[in-house]
Amino acid sequence: ALHGHRRVEQDDWLWPRRGDWMARLDEVLQDVTAGGAVLVAHSLGCQLVAAWAAHSGHTNRVRAALLVAPPDTEREDMPPNLLPWRPIVRQRLPFASTVVTSSDDPYGAPERSAQMAREWGAERVDIGARGHINGESGLGDWAAGRELLEQLRH
Repeated sequence: ALHGHRRVEQDDWLWPRRGDWMARLDEVLQDVTAGGAVLVAHSLGCQLVAAWAAHSGHTNRVRAALLVAPPDTEREDMPPNLLPWRPIVRQRLPFASTVVTSSDDPYGAPERSAQMAREWGAERVDIGARGHINGESGLGDWAAGRELLEQLRH
């Protein structure tokens, strides 16, 4: 909101259903003209963007995506509420994308994050040991993240 962006509100954060989340993203993007949206996703939102892009007929509305800290939902220790997010969609994204990873993300090993970035056709930026790249990562307003977003926008 600080920068005039719109957040996609999902209905259920405790038991997220991939199909429901994909439908909601598709609904929000109906109001966007072709090439007008730049998606920014964190954690499970990264898996959402990949799944949505593989199935939607509206991917032309998205110019680019910044995908931060994608979790490995195929890990053995994932909680049961994330099991519906398997398998990870590995299709190349039809728009420019950057995946931002951390070398010590508790939800995704660096080699798995790198693999997702390659499969999605995304540039990968590793920012070092920053955990799950969230409010606990000590990044504040994260000017470097904003810079990555601006690079994708232009």
